[in-house]
Amino acid sequence: MALSYKARRRWALVILLIGLPAYIVVAITIMNLLDRPPFLVELLVYVALGIVWALPFKFVFRGIGQADPDAVPGQDENPSDKR
Repeated sequence: MALSYKARRRWALVILLIGLPAYIVVAITIMNLLDRPPFLVELLVYVALGIVWALPFKFVFRGIGQADPDAVPGQDENPSDKR
């Protein structure tokens, strides 16, 4: 099931505002439960965790910065803004 452009934008916002901070808290909590590894190992783990979080959501973020491909050309998103 493919998500519409607007649905992907909304989900991307939810993921960035709620999911990412929750993921950061969980990752730091798990790292604090372990004995502190050497600095380079800890750095590599944090870099890996920083990349891994985005992989499952790649399809949601793809094309979000582009214009809406489903929009009708010449039609504004918010008609009340016309002056």
